[in-house]
Amino acid sequence: MKWKKLGQVFDPTTWKDGIDRDWMKTHSQSTSSLVFEDFIRIYFACRPEKDKEGYAESYTTFLDLDRKDLTQVLRVSHKPVMPLGELGTFDQHSVYPLSVIRHESEIRLYYAGWSRCKDVPFDTSIGLATSNDKGETFERIGRGPIMTSSPEEPFVISGPKVRKFNNTWFMYYLAGTKWVNHNGKPEIIYKNRVAFSQDGIEWVKYNKNIIEDKYDENECQAGPDVFYYKGKYHMYFVYREGLDFRTKPGRGYRIGYATSDNLLDWERKDNEAGIDYSNEGWDSTMHHYPHIFKVDGKHYMTYNGNEFGTYGFGLAVLEDE
Repeated sequence: MKWKKLGQVFDPTTWKDGIDRDWMKTHSQSTSSLVFEDFIRIYFACRPEKDKEGYAESYTTFLDLDRKDLTQVLRVSHKPVMPLGELGTFDQHSVYPLSVIRHESEIRLYYAGWSRCKDVPFDTSIGLATSNDKGETFERIGRGPIMTSSPEEPFVISGPKVRKFNNTWFMYYLAGTKWVNHNGKPEIIYKNRVAFSQDGIEWVKYNKNIIEDKYDENECQAGPDVFYYKGKYHMYFVYREGLDFRTKPGRGYRIGYATSDNLLDWERKDNEAGIDYSNEGWDSTMHHYPHIFKVDGKHYMTYNGNEFGTYGFGLAVLEDE
C-alpha cells in the first residue's frame, strides 16, 4: 500500500462561513463517509469550548465535499445531527466516535456515547440512530445502547466501524481491558475487537483481541476500519503507548495496518501501511481514526492529525490505482 497525501481538508479552529457554531470550536474526529451523486458527505465529531469546570462534550455533524475535487468543502452543517442524550443516559455527554452506513431506505449512525464517572473519567457504550432525510438528522432507536460492557469486556466499548461483507454485518470496535492507576491518574487500556450481526442491531461478540501488540500489553489500539481490495481484507487502525502518551514525544497515535483472508485472523504489517507522519504541520506528531472509502474507482483515506484531531482531518488517495 502507498498513500499520497492530498493535504488538510478541514480545520474547525479556523473555519469561517459567517455562521457561529458554538458547539463546534475544535476537533473533527472519527470521520465516516456517505457517497452522493454530486458530493461526498463526511460525518465527524466536534467539540465546543470546555465548560467552567474544564469538562468537554462532543457532538456529531457533517460537511459535504465536492465529488469532482474532494479537497473542496461545499458546505458545513448548521447543527449537530442529533442532540446529546438525556440525563443519566449512556450518551449524556458525548456522541462520538461514529460510523455511518446505508441500509435499505434508511441511513444508520453507529456511535459511542460518553458519560462521566467519579473514580474513572468516563464510560462508553455503542448506540444506534437512523435517518430518513438523507442523513441530515438522526433519531435514536432507543435510549439505551445496542452494545455495552459484558463479563468478557467489562470496560469501555467504543469506536465502532461497521461494514457488511457476504451478507453479514461486522462491527470492528475497541474494548477496554483494564484501568491503570498511573501517577495518581486512571488510564484506560483498550484493544481492537469484532462482533457479528445478521440485522445490524443484535450483535454477537467474538470476545478476543484481533490485533497482536507491537509495544507491550499496555498498547492501546483503536479505530479499526476494514475494506476488501485485491483479494484480501485490509484493516487500518491506530495504536499508541498506553502511558505517558500526552507528555512524551513519539508515544501518541500512529496508523497501523493488517491483512486477513477471513475477517477474523489478522496479520499485522505496520511497515506496509504506506502512510506516516509529515515532517511538519498539522499531522506531524499524531495520526488518528483512519477511514477508507471508495468513489469513482479510487480508494481514499480521511484521517485526523495532531492533538487527537483538534485541527481537523486530511485526505489521502491510494497511489497504485
